Amino acid sequence: MNKEEQVFTEENKIAIVTGANSGMGKATTAALADHGYTVIMLCRNKERGEAAYHDLTDGNDRDIRLMQCNLGSMDDIRKFTDQFNELYESIDVLVNNAGVINLTRKETEDGLEETFGVNHIGHFLLTMRLLQKMKKGSRIVVVASGAHKAGKIDFDDYNLKKNYNVVKAYGQSKLANILFTRELARLVKEKGITVNCCHPGAVATSMGVDRNTGFGKTLTGLLKPFFLTPEEGAKTAIYLATNPKVAKITGKYFYKNHLEKTTKSAKSKSTARRLFELSEKITGETF
Repeated sequence: MNKEEQVFTEENKIAIVTGANSGMGKATTAALADHGYTVIMLCRNKERGEAAYHDLTDGNDRDIRLMQCNLGSMDDIRKFTDQFNELYESIDVLVNNAGVINLTRKETEDGLEETFGVNHIGHFLLTMRLLQKMKKGSRIVVVASGAHKAGKIDFDDYNLKKNYNVVKAYGQSKLANILFTRELARLVKEKGITVNCCHPGAVATSMGVDRNTGFGKTLTGLLKPFFLTPEEGAKTAIYLATNPKVAKITGKYFYKNHLEKTTKSAKSKSTARRLFELSEKITGETF
């Protein structure tokens, strides 16, 4: 049995990082691998994933594996989770890091507004289908954002067909990340699984750059000196994934390794429950 076909046992510490081919995802992958985890790089694009994989593993003994999944496709997420669940016995850490931000409205393969569809629904479905592999002590880390302060869950038009703008879309998706964290933490608390989220700070990444046209790349380059590096931005997610101090803390929002306040909307138990039920309806995946 070769390395790619190996079925892992309970002895292996397994971590999954979404959006792992660049930015904070790549930095998080490197850090977790250096902490001794076998890290699954979950990437949408095969070529960029392979380039990042070779960069991360060249000249060292990091145990990193590349797997492909488009978080904008529920079918793709189901195929990946089926494959993963056949190969691996358990998950110790899941870092839901991948994110998109669009100046103009776009849709996923399933017809969802892409920001909401990838940042929230894609990670919701991924997480729900991987829960069966989690055990007492497993940790789920959701990369949210201070942008949730501008967010509101538009239950009547969550696909933003009537009034799309980038701030509204991104704010809604990041608020959804925090509400999902709180509700899932409540549901899995008795299983000993922790769920926390974090604001990484203002990080210079390729998110927001149109991969087809390159639009936004010049602006990102000009602003880069004023932003955190991906390594700096990833620190809180890594802290939540590995530090013993937070092993029993769940359902919280962190910034710079400390508990951080959220908006009143992000604390609403009724909104969190309503969003969870909507997400179950959209994906067909129930707790």
